[in-house]
Amino acid sequence: MDKSLGEIQREVDAYISQFKEGYFSPLSMLARMSEEVGELAREVNHQFGEKPKKADEADNSIELELGDILFITVCFANSLGIDLTEAHNKVMHKFNTRDAGRWTLKNTD
Repeated sequence: MDKSLGEIQREVDAYISQFKEGYFSPLSMLARMSEEVGELAREVNHQFGEKPKKADEADNSIELELGDILFITVCFANSLGIDLTEAHNKVMHKFNTRDAGRWTLKNTD
């Protein structure tokens, strides 16, 4: 089932709201996000780089690591009252205006 960013934000908020601890502080979330990006880098290196996975390493995947990064990103946004749909719209506007001529378009023939 497809979900909008707003639906994802509400789903994560409902999950986190069950717990007395609530959202972590922004600094803790940034540290957690950095950890998750490191885990993604490790998986990408295992799959596409020169560093094979050790036999005793966890069987993670790029998909799961991206999911972890999405989750912590949503937590971070929710804790600061940021609407990710609006943030996305602003970023796309920036790319479509500031970077409009930066890349070579594919032929549309």
